[in-house]
Amino acid sequence: MPRTPMTQLSPADQVRLSALRRMKAVALGALIFMAIVFVIAFAFQERLDWLAYVRAAAEGGMVGALADWFAVTALFRRPLGLPIPHTAIIPSRKDEIGRSLGEFVETNFLEASVVRAKLSNTAIAQRAGEWLREAPHAERVATEGAAVASAVLNALSDDDVRDLITDLAREHLVSPDWGPPAGAWLGKIVEADAHHGAVDLAVDSISTWLDANAVAFNGLISRRLPSWVPKLAHRFVDDTAYNEAVRFIHAVQADSQHPARLAVDGYLNRLADNLQHDPATRAKLENAKATLFDSPRVGALAAEAWNTAKAGLLTALADPESGLRRRAAQALQEIGARLTTDAALQHRVDMWVSDAAVFLVDRYRHDIASIITDTVERWDPAETTEKIELMVGRDLQYIRLNGTFVGALAGLAIFTIAHALIPGV
Repeated sequence: MPRTPMTQLSPADQVRLSALRRMKAVALGALIFMAIVFVIAFAFQERLDWLAYVRAAAEGGMVGALADWFAVTALFRRPLGLPIPHTAIIPSRKDEIGRSLGEFVETNFLEASVVRAKLSNTAIAQRAGEWLREAPHAERVATEGAAVASAVLNALSDDDVRDLITDLAREHLVSPDWGPPAGAWLGKIVEADAHHGAVDLAVDSISTWLDANAVAFNGLISRRLPSWVPKLAHRFVDDTAYNEAVRFIHAVQADSQHPARLAVDGYLNRLADNLQHDPATRAKLENAKATLFDSPRVGALAAEAWNTAKAGLLTALADPESGLRRRAAQALQEIGARLTTDAALQHRVDMWVSDAAVFLVDRYRHDIASIITDTVERWDPAETTEKIELMVGRDLQYIRLNGTFVGALAGLAIFTIAHALIPGV
């Protein structure tokens, strides 16, 4: 059911309504008082000459009170319900008032030079830094940011994100040919001898394993010997194989130019070249890649990666003591401290904010102002009139009071001047 005027008012509007009614009563009381004074003065002015002046003042007061009552009432409604032209101005011209208000705001407030001048006189970065460097404020921003981030994560569709990750992985990981870039990368590593560390690590690992697993050579070769070979020979063969392996790996460890190391260098160089120029080698790599990243597996990996990342982020964002939240708060404090002390950074931030604000105002000033126009157009005329009257009506009643007193003074002055200039009036 539509709201009728003067119902469902907020507490503040109820207070304004009471004040408005009191002032209306006061203004009406002043008019009635002038009317009573006029009647009395008119009735007895023949007996007491000075009452003519009182009558003139009361008459002017009534005229002033009635004129200003008409003017104030005509703003909000038709006086006495009569269809007098140019009355009920606010309800009848509500949309035009809204458009004028929107144009006024757009012209006088949403103007690039006005915005830039205002922002240039405001130390935005310094004030923001002073506020942000306080630990409670930084924690508050981190908390609000965590809430926003959590809401965004929860709002995202898991299926859409999984499909996006799958598409990105297929576009940037699976679809491109791995051979040339992998070969170029490997060639640069070999050229810079950066692979020697990996070779050393592999040799050291083999040496450590050999030192700790001599028993693994028992029967490794001897089990392949004929059954008629004596058992002692079996043991000798296995020990010899183990010792040769240890001797070989120690030699590789000690000699940076060992043939085995050179053989590895040569193999890696050939592999780097083949990956870039040999179709067969490149085809083998692509087949291995296709086998590893077939479509169902890519989708499963994308889903698992997203679910893991999302769960971890949500847990960290929800925990005020998590490393993520603490580091975010600390980072915000550090930013605030820099904004407070670094003049160059302050200038850059202030200029960036000013440029961004001016850009937004220039581009969207009409759209921003149209919010006022569109909002006023959607208002109900009766409710709009009521709201405006509640806001300014009490002050307008003072116009009625002033009109009463000014009219009385004007009436008295006119009568006095006329009586002085034209005797017998």
